[in-house]
Amino acid sequence: MRPVWTWAVTTLIIALLGLPAGLLWTEISPKVTYIVVQGQALLAEPEGQGPIGVDGRFALIAVVAGVLCGAAAYLAGGRGNDLPLVLGLAAGGLAASLLAWRLGHQIGLDAFQRAVRRAPDGRTVTGVAQLRATGILVFWPLLGVAVYGVLEALVKRLPAGDRGEAGIGQPDQIGGGQFDLQAAPAGRDVDGREG
Repeated sequence: MRPVWTWAVTTLIIALLGLPAGLLWTEISPKVTYIVVQGQALLAEPEGQGPIGVDGRFALIAVVAGVLCGAAAYLAGGRGNDLPLVLGLAAGGLAASLLAWRLGHQIGLDAFQRAVRRAPDGRTVTGVAQLRATGILVFWPLLGVAVYGVLEALVKRLPAGDRGEAGIGQPDQIGGGQFDLQAAPAGRDVDGREG
């Protein structure tokens, strides 16, 4: 039951980080200008820096959040919690990305839509944060899991039950990075077969 609890709490905590991420995305995104044509808002500069900048800011937030979440989960976790933490990073990171995207897009959306409806043809209006490269949504969960994996590979926490004590191991164990020849029973191989 504890692994399920760890997974659920990790997922929830990371998912809730999507709220401030969405607010931050809206705040730092460049303003994008639209031209109203027959009641429709069309990008004034489809190839301009504005739309690219909006996607880029979201990507930056997702990358930083993924790295920080992966490192925090690794530092807070312990051996035996790896799988629930990794699953929580993946599920929570995806939920946080989706929440940040939806929240960031909704801020000011009503006012933008009203301005478009009331504007005559040819008038320009400033739009809301809108993510065009939706593949960016996987940056947060992927980087969270990747950072966790890299830290595990570099730090190499001890396996469960191993305290890292010096000396000979048990008859069926290999001590440290070398074979512990003293631990094998006389006349037998480590796995118990006759030698």
